[in-house]
Amino acid sequence: MKRLKLAMTYCTIIGIAFLSALNYELFVFPNRFAPSGLNGICTMIQHVWGIPVSYLSLIINIPLALIVYFLVSKPLAVRSMVYVVTFSAALMLLGKVDLSPFAYETENGTSTIMGPFIAGIIYGTGYTTMVKASAYSGGTDFIAAVIHKHHPEKSIFSLIFVLNAIVAVASYFVYDYQMEPVIMCIFYSFTASTVSDRMMKSGRSAVRFEIITEYPQEIGDAIIHRLHHSATLLPGKGMYLGKETNILICIVNKTQATVLSSILKSFPHTFAVVSQVGEVMGNFKHLNINGQPEKELLDHGDNQSV
Repeated sequence: MKRLKLAMTYCTIIGIAFLSALNYELFVFPNRFAPSGLNGICTMIQHVWGIPVSYLSLIINIPLALIVYFLVSKPLAVRSMVYVVTFSAALMLLGKVDLSPFAYETENGTSTIMGPFIAGIIYGTGYTTMVKASAYSGGTDFIAAVIHKHHPEKSIFSLIFVLNAIVAVASYFVYDYQMEPVIMCIFYSFTASTVSDRMMKSGRSAVRFEIITEYPQEIGDAIIHRLHHSATLLPGKGMYLGKETNILICIVNKTQATVLSSILKSFPHTFAVVSQVGEVMGNFKHLNINGQPEKELLDHGDNQSV
């Protein structure tokens, strides 16, 4: 089972790398703009001097991957290099195929913003899956891993912002002194980061119920048997009447919030304070709707280094 999960992980990384290369060929290169990060710099170099992104990506990422391999995490470096090598090989392969019938571009310049929009969605989705598999797409991710290893208190957001700003500003001069490539670069970066951030949070977010009730045992049993969750019981006291009461704290996912709400309606003099939880952390079982442990398809490798 462990070997199968590991094989599935590498197949996923290879598939995402190929999809990323196809993303460049269909939406980035035809619309003449540079995406964010080091690959954005590679894209501009390809546009000006004709040196392919496939070669430049390898030249930049191989030494960075070696640094990560020896200083940060061997599994992280190996998995990330599988992505980088596959991405470069796929670009070389797709560069020999006529994809013009499928590429998105407009002759008169209308709706060119759709190119970076779709490209950002594809990259953001693939990047989120890569992180779950303990792999990076290279470039600034490698740099961030090294910084976090030796200086975990430092933020790399300023570094990423500066690099993306350099790419955006340089786009004005590289692409014939036009503002549109600058806007497209910014829009791509915003879309990719937004999609990635939303997908990351959707997998970790939950809903917290603080239930004030006179029926803690009955509600607790319903939560256990219908939602396959547990709850924490705390003693409470109403300040207005000074009456003893009970507080149940339960955290469920968004799809189970409606079921829990319907359970509470069955008990009189019961109400709950509901709040959004950004992330749930800890060593606990992940159960599906049937109460069975969820099967994880991807191997997470060296999670401590990601």
